[in-house]
Amino acid sequence: MKISKSTLAGLTAISLSLSANAAEKLNIYTWSESINPDLIAQFEQETGIDVTLDGYTSNEDLLAKLKSGSSDYDLVMPSQHFVKIMIQENLLKNINAKSLPAFKNLDPRWKGQWWDPSNEYSVAFAYGTASFAYNTDIYAGPGTSWKEFFEPDESMKGKIAAFNTPDEIIPAAQAYLGIDFCSEDSNEMKQVYQLLKKQKPYVAVYSSDNISSRLAGGEVGMHSWWDGDTMRARKESNAPVVYAQPLEGLVGWLDALVVPKGSRNTDNAKTFINWISQEDNATSQYNYYGHSSGFIINAKDAKHKPGNSPEIFPEVRVKFTQACSPIAQKLVDKVWTQLLM
Repeated sequence: MKISKSTLAGLTAISLSLSANAAEKLNIYTWSESINPDLIAQFEQETGIDVTLDGYTSNEDLLAKLKSGSSDYDLVMPSQHFVKIMIQENLLKNINAKSLPAFKNLDPRWKGQWWDPSNEYSVAFAYGTASFAYNTDIYAGPGTSWKEFFEPDESMKGKIAAFNTPDEIIPAAQAYLGIDFCSEDSNEMKQVYQLLKKQKPYVAVYSSDNISSRLAGGEVGMHSWWDGDTMRARKESNAPVVYAQPLEGLVGWLDALVVPKGSRNTDNAKTFINWISQEDNATSQYNYYGHSSGFIINAKDAKHKPGNSPEIFPEVRVKFTQACSPIAQKLVDKVWTQLLM
């Protein structure tokens, strides 16, 4: 069959259009299991953008990946102090976040914050706290002081587990000792080291992976953990776990959506940020993730409420971690390196 030039031109246009659509991709690197997979599938269906999702378990891993220059990610989710560090190290694209539709959907408290005061690089995604959780079949509580975690009684020897990075452990120790976060005082940091060294014989493992199975399964009786993760284990798996709320205060965190400098699909990253910020999608994400949303959600459809979710509605002071000065960070690194030797 002979094909006319006009028909051929039309078929070529269609082919090019399909090729363009097929090339629409978005590579996301976030905290492991942090985004509702049903929402990812819905986003792909509605936009035609093919999403690849990889996970990490520490801000340090994310920072190392971006600094190596070998990543091909379009969207990542660092915590607030690491947003500041990544901006300072020129690792992020300026996406003029305040101009995005998503910015209008942000909880106002997260606008103009110290990690991105001009709202150029980041959009708050979720926030919460870090503490320790305990298995009530092994430890009876009460879970009201960091002393229980850092200076446990003999019955807990070898039954405690802690995060494998200093990011939230050292601030927790500082909260217990009454020391400011990011202290530049070597004598104060020596106190932190001595506390952690004294705790070390009681620690079975330093790990940020497989916390739920390790704690709920009884391998350990007490573990560093996050608020929403503890809540999900309790609600979804009926795990015998309680999230401690030390009177000395909880360590606060906020994870933000940012675009790495090397992103090749920046427009698709912005599309996702705007899409996930919409009230229905943000509410669905909140119900799945179990951490408080950085976006405005539909309270009526939210399944986690103060009456049934004490983990994410704390009644004690929350202090957010900071981006430390080089002097303070060097002391943190020294404490952690000596501890793990």
